[in-house]
Amino acid sequence: MQRLILFCLTTLVFAAMVGSAHANPFSREIDPQDIIDRAQATVENMATHPEYESLKEDLRDARGVVIFPRVARGAFLIGGSGGIGVFLAWDDERGDYSPVAFYSLGSVSFGMQFGGDAAEVVMVARTQDAVDSMFGSAIRLGGDASVAAGPVGAGRSATPTADFLSYSRARGAYLGMSLSGSRMTVRDDFNEAYYGESQRPVHIIESRRVDREGTRALRETLAGFRVDEEEAPAASEDRGQERESSGGVRPDNFEVESF
Repeated sequence: MQRLILFCLTTLVFAAMVGSAHANPFSREIDPQDIIDRAQATVENMATHPEYESLKEDLRDARGVVIFPRVARGAFLIGGSGGIGVFLAWDDERGDYSPVAFYSLGSVSFGMQFGGDAAEVVMVARTQDAVDSMFGSAIRLGGDASVAAGPVGAGRSATPTADFLSYSRARGAYLGMSLSGSRMTVRDDFNEAYYGESQRPVHIIESRRVDREGTRALRETLAGFRVDEEEAPAASEDRGQERESSGGVRPDNFEVESF
């Protein structure tokens, strides 16, 4: 009987460990393309929401964009949080966004105001220093590069000076959240898994040694926010017609999935 009980307990512990590995957003079993597709939905839904007019303005002249479609409490360390996302940089000479490089985000403080365990985060790199800081193995926000919460609601009261501006929402709540003290780390394993060869972010972003068609939709979405204001109504109408015809997700109906 004791052996049977011990066997059952061992089986339950093993099953729990396997289940946790599958649920962990840092698991290599996550499809990198799924992260890119979710990143596109995140930035499009947030930037077209009326509470995020400032984000839309910042995307018009962004030097780069970091998108974490899922940041979950407890996903990185016990008592902490984390998620996997992508970074793209704007190339003035080419007139388009670069392919994506994968990063993880850890040690995020959600704060009581979120009332949930998951959030979406979009960070706008406003300076070339911000872009250059992404080429190291890791970057500590607030240390290696300055970061501030982007304004939410009607307009901004002052001109921002931080290298990065972060915008976030959780469970439908559109709130500002500072990521100062958080750490972003290059995910070489995801970069290699997606492109089929080992490449550092600087080679992906600046040298463009690798690329995949699966990055195109996200890059075109971000480039669409750079149009001149007089061209914006026509572009917005075209995107709206595409979403209506394809049955896309409406921004007001979007909700972060639970883990």
